Amino acid sequence: MEIQISIIVSILLLFQCTSIISGQQPKAVRLSSRTERLALFELRSTLGLRSKDWPRKSDPCSGWNGIKCRNDGRVIEISVSGLRRTRLGRLNPQFSVDSLGKFTHLTTFNASGFSLPGSIPDVFGETLNSLQILDLRGSSVINPIPSLLGNLSNLNQLYLSGNGITGIIPETLGQLSKLSVLDLSQNLITGSIPTSFTSLTNLTSLDLSSNFLAGPIPPSLGTLKSLQLLKLSNNSLSASIPAQLGDLSSLVELDLTTNSLSGSLPMDLRGLRNLKRMMVGDNDLDGTLPGNLFTSLNKLEFVVLARNNLSGPLPDSLWSVPDLRFLDVSYNNLTGILPSTGLSANASARVLNLSNNQFYGNLDSSFASISFIDLSGNYFEGKVADEALPVNSSLTSNCLQNVSSQKSLEDCTFFYKAKGMLFDNFGLPNASQPPTASPSRKKSRKWIFISVGVLGGLCVIALLVLVLVLCLRKRERGVDDQATRSVANSPPVGGTPGPSGVSKDFSEVGEVFTYEQLLRATGDFSESNLIKHGHSGDLFRGVLEGGTIVVIKRVDIRTMKKESYMVELELFGRVSHTRLVPFLGHSLGHDNEKLLVYRYMPNGDLSTSLYRKKRDDDESLQTLDWITRLKVAIGAAEGLSYLHHECNPPLVHRDVQASSILLDDKFEVRLGSLSEICSQEGDTHQSVITRLLRLPQSSDQGSSGSSAAICAYDVYCFGKVLLELVTGKLGISSSNDATTNEWLELTLPYISIYEKELVTKILDSYLLVDDDLLEEVWAMAIVAKSCLNPKPSKRPLMRYVLKALENPLKVVREENTGSARLRTTSSRGSWNASVFGSWRHSSSDITSAPGQNTTREGVGSSLKHLSAIGSQGSGGGDLSASNKKPSSDIFPEPSDLPDIERPRAD
Repeated sequence: MEIQISIIVSILLLFQCTSIISGQQPKAVRLSSRTERLALFELRSTLGLRSKDWPRKSDPCSGWNGIKCRNDGRVIEISVSGLRRTRLGRLNPQFSVDSLGKFTHLTTFNASGFSLPGSIPDVFGETLNSLQILDLRGSSVINPIPSLLGNLSNLNQLYLSGNGITGIIPETLGQLSKLSVLDLSQNLITGSIPTSFTSLTNLTSLDLSSNFLAGPIPPSLGTLKSLQLLKLSNNSLSASIPAQLGDLSSLVELDLTTNSLSGSLPMDLRGLRNLKRMMVGDNDLDGTLPGNLFTSLNKLEFVVLARNNLSGPLPDSLWSVPDLRFLDVSYNNLTGILPSTGLSANASARVLNLSNNQFYGNLDSSFASISFIDLSGNYFEGKVADEALPVNSSLTSNCLQNVSSQKSLEDCTFFYKAKGMLFDNFGLPNASQPPTASPSRKKSRKWIFISVGVLGGLCVIALLVLVLVLCLRKRERGVDDQATRSVANSPPVGGTPGPSGVSKDFSEVGEVFTYEQLLRATGDFSESNLIKHGHSGDLFRGVLEGGTIVVIKRVDIRTMKKESYMVELELFGRVSHTRLVPFLGHSLGHDNEKLLVYRYMPNGDLSTSLYRKKRDDDESLQTLDWITRLKVAIGAAEGLSYLHHECNPPLVHRDVQASSILLDDKFEVRLGSLSEICSQEGDTHQSVITRLLRLPQSSDQGSSGSSAAICAYDVYCFGKVLLELVTGKLGISSSNDATTNEWLELTLPYISIYEKELVTKILDSYLLVDDDLLEEVWAMAIVAKSCLNPKPSKRPLMRYVLKALENPLKVVREENTGSARLRTTSSRGSWNASVFGSWRHSSSDITSAPGQNTTREGVGSSLKHLSAIGSQGSGGGDLSASNKKPSSDIFPEPSDLPDIERPRAD
C-alpha cells in the first residue's frame, strides 16, 4: 500500500514539475544579445517611440510591443506599425534606422502607417540578408528605390505603396528570386516596367498601379506562371495588350484600366481560366470582341471594358458566363440587338452598364431579374412593359415610346435608316405612309379650322407672355431683395432645417468611429498632424488602425456653428458623386467636439499644388502643366454641374475657390469645403423664365457683397478659379478685396474672342504651350470671362461651362464663311454658332483690351462659324469627350434663337 502511495506521489510531482517548466518557458525567452539590446534602444531613440510601447525597464522580447524573438533570444521581427511617437519625436520625424543593421537574424520589418519621411536607407540592402518581409506602406517615404534592395535574396514580400517614391524601378529587383508579393502602387514612379521581372518566377501578386509608368507592357510578364494578381492601372502604358498574358493560367485579377493601351483585346486571354476580374476600361482599345474569348472564362465575376473604342456586337458567350456579377461596356461603339435569352440562373445579382453605345431593337423581359441595368444613350425602340426591366434601370436618351428624355425623331430616324431598317416613329403614324383618302373640300375646310385655332392660340399665348413680363418687371425689386438675404436664412442642402433641439440620426451616414479611435489616429490632434485651420473646423492628417490615411475635421461647437457639420452630414446622407470628397465616417459622441472623417487627398488642393518646390533644398518651383490644369478645370466643373443641375432642388456650393478643389494622387478633382452648401434661393421656375426673358435677375456677390445662394454665384467664383489656372495668379479665387477687383479690371481686357495673341500677355510665365494648346488656354480664358459677367442672368449655366471645357477648341474655332451674318434658318446647322456666339457676346460684355478696337476693320472676316464636327483638344481622350460625342451633345438644341450680328466697323 505504501509503495502504491509513493508511486502516486512521484507521478503527481512529475506532472507538477512538467507543468511548471512548460508554463514558464515563454517567459524564460529573454534578449540574449547585448548588441541587439543597444541597437533597440538606439532605434527607440531615433524613432522617438514612447516608453509606454517600449518601456526601458522591461525585456524587449517579452515587454515591448511589436518585438518578437526566437527561442535563443535573438530578435527576428520588429513592427512599429500602430505605435506612436513622443511629443518631441513628432516634431522632427525621420527615416533613421541605421541600427537595424545590427539585427543579423531579422526576418520582418513592418512600419506601415508609421511616418518615416525620407529615403529608404541603404542599410536594408547592405546587412539585412535574412529579411523576408519589408512593409513600408503609407510611411511617407520619398525619393527613388535604392538598387541595393536587390541584395535581399531571402525577401518574400515587399510593400512600398502609398508613398512619394520617385524615379524608376531598379532592374536589381529582378534578383529577388523568392519574392511572392511586390506592391509599388500609389507612388510617383516613372520609366517603364523592368524586363528583369521575368526572373521573379515565384511572384503571386504584382501591383504597380497609380504611378506614371510609360511604354509597353513587357510580354515577358507572361512567364510568371504563379501570378494571381496583376494591377497596372492608372499609368500611361501604351501599345497593345501582350498576347503572352494569356499564359498566366493562375491569374485571378487583371487590372489595366486608365492607360493608353491600343489594339484589340487578344484572343489569347481565353487562357486565363481562373480569372475572376477583367478590368481594361478607359483605354484606346478598338476592334470587335472575339467571339470565343469568354467561352473558357467560366469564373469571371467582374468585367469592365468601358471607355474604349470597341465596336460590333457583344458575344453571346459573354451573356452566359455563370458567375458574372458586374459588366460595364459603356462609352464604346458597340452595336447590335441584345439577346432575348442566355442570361445565367444567378442573373438577379448582376449589374449591367451598357450605356452610350449603339445598341438597338426592342426590349423584352429577359432583363427583369437583374438588380440594376443602365441602357441610356443607345437606340432602343418600341414600348417598354413594366415587367420588362428592373426597378433600378436607366433608359434615357434612346428612341423608346413611353419613356421621357429620349433622342430626337431626326436622330432615331437617321440611325435606323442607316441600318436599312424602318423606325417606329415613337408609335405615331409614319410620315412616309400615304394619307387616308378624303374629299378635297373636307380636307381644305379641315385646314382652315386648324389655322384659325393655331392663330387664336398664338394670340392667347402672346397676351399671357405680355402679362407675365409686366408682373415680373413689377416684382424686380422684390427679387433683388430676396437674393441679397443673408445666407444663414437659406435652407440647408435640400430643404428647411428641422426645429432646433431636434437631434437627427446620422448613424447610416458613413462609418461610426469612437472619439478614442480618431484621437489615436491623429496623435492626440498634435500640431505636427495639423493640415490647416478651416473656417468650419481644423483639419488633421490621421492614420487609422488599418493603415488608411485620412483627413479628420475637428469641429468645436463651442466656437463653430453647429449647423456647419450638420449640413455636411445631411449632404452625404442624400447625395453621392465621384467629384465630391469621399466621406468615410464621423464621431459625434463627444459633447463639445464633432469629428468628420474624409479620404486623404495626396496632392492637397489646387492652391498648394499649382506651384510647389521641387525639393526642400531647392528654391525653384514645379508647376502643373496645361494638360493637368485643363483636367482640374473639367473635374471641378463636373462637380458643380452635378450640384446645380442633377440635384433637386439645385444646390449652391458658395465656397468655390482653389483651396476647395482637392486633388487625389492622379490629380482627379474632389470638391471639398462643403459646409456652406445650401439649396438655391427662390423659385426655380421663376429663375428660368427670368433668364429667358433677359430680365434683371437677383444680384449676388459678383463684385462685392455677401455670397447669395444662387448658382450664378458659384459660376462667378469658378470663373476666378479658371483665371488662376490661366494666369498662375494665386489667391484670386479666395479674395474679393479692392486689390483683386483692380487686378480683374486690368486683366479681363486682354481676353478677346477676336485676338488670340492678347491672352499671351496674361499667360502664366511657367506654362509651356504650343499653338494648339494656346488655343485651349484662349478658350478657357474666354469661358472664365463669361463666368465673370457682372450680370448674373448673363453668366452661362454650369453644364454649359462643363461642355465648353470638355471641347475647348469649339469655343474658338468656327467654319470660315463670307456671310455677314450667322443665320439661323437651319436649326441643325447653326445652333452651335448661336450658342457659342453667347460665349463671345458675354465675354465681350465686360471690357475691351487697352488700345484695341473691338469694332475694328476686319473683325467680320475673323469671326468664324463653329464647325458641327467635334474638334478634339490636345489634352487627350481623358480630357475631352468630343471624339465620342456629336456636336449636338455639347449644348442643348436652341429654339427660335435670334440672328447673331457680326461686329461692324463704325
